[in-house]
Amino acid sequence: MTEGTPTPSERPLRISVIGTNYLGANTAAGMAEFGFDVIGVEIDEHRLKLLNDGKAPLYEPGLDPLLKQHTDSGRLRFTNDYRQVADWADVHFICVGTPQQEGSDAADLAQVNSVVDMLAPLLTRPCLVVGRSTVPVGTSKLVEKRFHSESPAGQGVEIAWQPEFLREAHGVDDTLHPDRLVFGVQSAAAEATLRQVFAAPIDEGTPVVVCNLPTAELVKGGANAFLATKISFINALAEMCDATGADVTQLADALGHDKRIGRGMLNAGPGYGGGCLPKDLRAFMARAGELGVEEVITLLREVDDINQHRRARVVDVTHELLGAEWVGRNVTVLGAAFKAGTDDVRDSPALDVAGRIQLHGATVTVFDPEAMENARRVRPTLRYASSAAEACEGAHLVLHLTEWPEFRELDPAALRGAVAHPVIVDARLSLDAQKWRDAGWTYRAPGRP
Repeated sequence: MTEGTPTPSERPLRISVIGTNYLGANTAAGMAEFGFDVIGVEIDEHRLKLLNDGKAPLYEPGLDPLLKQHTDSGRLRFTNDYRQVADWADVHFICVGTPQQEGSDAADLAQVNSVVDMLAPLLTRPCLVVGRSTVPVGTSKLVEKRFHSESPAGQGVEIAWQPEFLREAHGVDDTLHPDRLVFGVQSAAAEATLRQVFAAPIDEGTPVVVCNLPTAELVKGGANAFLATKISFINALAEMCDATGADVTQLADALGHDKRIGRGMLNAGPGYGGGCLPKDLRAFMARAGELGVEEVITLLREVDDINQHRRARVVDVTHELLGAEWVGRNVTVLGAAFKAGTDDVRDSPALDVAGRIQLHGATVTVFDPEAMENARRVRPTLRYASSAAEACEGAHLVLHLTEWPEFRELDPAALRGAVAHPVIVDARLSLDAQKWRDAGWTYRAPGRP
């Protein structure tokens, strides 16, 4: 510090957020909303320009206005130069992606390692480096070892892990008003710093769990493994309902009233998807394998298998309704995103089912309110329409695969005149079955009579 320069204890904390895709963009905007000066580090030039213009690099409700507000005020800015944040920030949040390794279930930590490569040699004073990325348990100690050995500040660089629990389509609210905060720390000073950073939600009553590093690393993977298990469990019960004439939606309502179970995430459908839950589940299994915890692998492998079977089940129902001949049949797919409220098509059940049906020889036309561009990039051979009505023209069967509110508001009587055959498969079990049947449609929903 030069003479006359305020020390961190004499001024507000400064925060850097490294990696600014979904997690990082929400984190950076949220930290600015909490009142801190924030610099986000982003090496992708296109994404960097968008962010400095106050625009999110992806569709997330409410994120653009928050980014714009704080980039305009000067509280939030973005750079591709690590030197601008190294000794400027007191707290560095690591928010880069940890995708699934190609050809393996394990997490790819290349981006985390790259952050260490770039940041560690530039740190010359004490600071707190906080991991938010979802990593295999044990990663934080490896990161700590590298920072201590490669940073001029050495032991003055402290490592903490603070897992995120952001739901796509709810990322802004989950950042500003989290349902819990987990602080994986090694000192009272690190805990105090994180409490200062998250003072606003803590003052609102958000519970805080203070734990060691491995516990914090296990929380996110454990939570996603449990949610995946819950989804696959109700989907397995949907198969029982199909075999017996029971209604899985009513069954889930009844189960959900049990406080030990709860209704959340107990919705049958084509299975889970997205960029986090599937790869986190598989990474959790891979790490369990490395640790020799076979029971975890056995359980979660079955969970993943049930999830994949649900997609195949939708294809089977489509086959039953279309008959033996696929070629020359037109199938409409309503939805491309893995869930409503996002443009994320990573591991999307909707696009997976669409692709499988196309492979059988049918012509598949897709419409999604937000995910069309990403869908075209992933599945360029599918047909794409500019509206749900256009997508349904000449259809022999309509598949409802993403639960966008506008699909629930469709007029089945008006659509009946556009399709070749009024047949709909409500794989999300969220349409008004009686309304469609009254309009003359054959309505099927796996798990409902």
